[in-house]
Amino acid sequence: LSVDNLFVFLIIISSFKVPRADQQKVLLFGIVFSLIARTGFIFLGAALINSFAWVFYLFGLILIITAGNLLKPGDSESRPADNLIIRIAKRLFHTSDTYDGDKLFTVQDGRRVLTPMLLVMVAIGGTDILFALDSIPAIFGLTQNVYLVFTATAFSLLGLRQLYFLIDGLLDRLVYLSFGLAAILAFIGVKLVLHALHENNVPFINDGEPVPVVEISTGLSLTVILGVLVVTVIASLVSPKGRGQNAVSGARRHAAEYLDVEKDPERRAELYRKLQAEEAVIRGLPEKYRARIREEDRLMDLLRRAHAAHDAGTRSGSSPD
Repeated sequence: LSVDNLFVFLIIISSFKVPRADQQKVLLFGIVFSLIARTGFIFLGAALINSFAWVFYLFGLILIITAGNLLKPGDSESRPADNLIIRIAKRLFHTSDTYDGDKLFTVQDGRRVLTPMLLVMVAIGGTDILFALDSIPAIFGLTQNVYLVFTATAFSLLGLRQLYFLIDGLLDRLVYLSFGLAAILAFIGVKLVLHALHENNVPFINDGEPVPVVEISTGLSLTVILGVLVVTVIASLVSPKGRGQNAVSGARRHAAEYLDVEKDPERRAELYRKLQAEEAVIRGLPEKYRARIREEDRLMDLLRRAHAAHDAGTRSGSSPD
């Protein structure tokens, strides 16, 4: 779920067009805010579990509902970064449409306004709270040891900063990630409900007596989770849809890099060869997959500009290919 959290960070940062130089700062804020928010949820969840065994029913229900939401039609990448909090902020305060370095406030037309840098941090903070509602019940489904829950959460979050730039562009290719996460959440949700039945003290369920049900062990839980993740990754990478998404992501990335690299002819030639190969894959995609390409107009414009730059370089003799 921390990787899924990172995926949403990528979407928000991309939606707000955060300058590359400032992305580390935004990401660090998101991680610190996540750690604080989840620490509060961990201790709250532990207190509820110790006082009320029926909380496991609630946690299980939350995870099963979340799993169902992940299976709803619709591409998560198309979700705008402007959530309710952002719309309220824009309505109540003066905001700027342009960044001023990494400043949270700037002066525009003689008045102090909020910059997109502050808005993106608000968006990430709000998203963090929503993710905590899913991830904390999920980890309590594996262990009720508060120390283990906290350390596992902390280490998973602290590793996100290094993972961000390592897998930037990779998560686009995991086209079946939502199905894998839905399966994992549903499995843990069922595990929590079974545990709640085993420890039952709710009066209207079996007269308040424990229900004799099979409990899922931690070892089996980890095996199922790992197996689902492996199947999800392999299916995403080898399926026609996954290969198509891989080609689209690569073409987008290589075309942008080709336009940025001007003084390294050999690198440009290498990028252009990769771009041509990826375009060939895209052209060969079935129509149902091509129709799902995100921001296709922008992608086509980017490719046209890359080809125009290549043609101009070839005519001037500056391109080795």
